[in-house]
Formats: sequence, structure tokens, C-alpha cells
Amino acid sequence: MANLLPQLWEGLKATGAWDWIADVTGLIYVVLVMRQRRAGWVFGGVSSLILAVLAWRARLPMQALLQLSYVVASVYGWWRWSAAGGQRPIAVWHWRGHLVALAGCLLLSLPLKHWFAHMSAFPFIDSLVFCAGMFATWLLARMYLENWVYWIVIDAVSIYLFVAQGLVAIAALFVLYLGIAAVGFHDWWKTWRRRAA
Repeated sequence: MANLLPQLWEGLKATGAWDWIADVTGLIYVVLVMRQRRAGWVFGGVSSLILAVLAWRARLPMQALLQLSYVVASVYGWWRWSAAGGQRPIAVWHWRGHLVALAGCLLLSLPLKHWFAHMSAFPFIDSLVFCAGMFATWLLARMYLENWVYWIVIDAVSIYLFVAQGLVAIAALFVLYLGIAAVGFHDWWKTWRRRAA
């Protein structure tokens, strides 16, 4: 632990401007979608595009691909939330769907792990985070409450991946994402319960 703090400090000092821009736009994105504001998807797209380049340079190809998919998902989220006309009730997805989706993520991660083994520092974890992130983004765009639970787990794993690759500022962003995801779950859960009652 004593050795980790100086490493984190050196990593923060070496952080470039693009890392900070990705951090700021990413934070704006999460706060806005947590508050169910459509404009959040624009900031999410910008942040994800920058993060895709940074992840690729850090030898995390599945993270880069995941971030590019978030750019596409941002367009979908913008369109989906627009089509709802501001009336987007929070829903809960059935547990069988979650089991099938999780099994699918695990099964899809196995071949992806092999395809990207020569490019990725963490082939299986990188692939699993990619698959789970795609699913969580779909849940978010469809306004399912459980998306925040997935993001809490994904963010925790992503923190490890980015710290291990020396991207300390990006890891710090994911620490904030994790906290915001917890708050997002709490807020959406209260809203869902109130409407269900």
C-alpha cells in the first residue's frame, strides 16, 4: 500500500489533457443520465470516443471496442429517450433475462479472449467487461433499474484494469463512476418504488 500511493501520484502527474477531457465529459454524462436528462448521451459519446483511443494505446483492445460501442449506444440512447417524449418510466427486468444475458456474456467472452489474447494485457477480463458493458448500456437506454448494479461491478473491474495499465486518471474517473452508479441505483429505485406504489 505504501508503494501504491507514490505510483498513483506519479500516474496522475503524467496524465495528459485528453484523459482529463474524457474524465470531465464522462462525469457530466453519468450525472445527466442519472437525472434522466437526454443531453447526457452527447457527453457520453464524446467521453467514450476519447476513452476508446486511450484504451487502445494501453493495450486494452476490448475496452477500446467497448468504448466505441458506447459511442453507438449514445446515439441509440439519445434517439430512444427522444422517442419516449420525456415520459420514460423506470422498469425492472425479469430475472430469467438477467440469467440468460449473464450466461451469454460469459460464453461470448471465451472466444473473444482467444481472439484478442495477443493484443490484450487481460484478455478474459477485458472481454467480459466488454460484453457486460454492452448489456448494461442496453438496460440503461431501456430505463431498466438494474443497469446501475451492472455498472457498479463493471466500474470496479475497470478500475483494476486501468490502474494495472498505468491510466490513473481514467481509473479515478471509474472510481467516481462507481460512486455515481450507487447513487443512481438509489435514486432510480426510489423513483420506481414511488411509481409502483
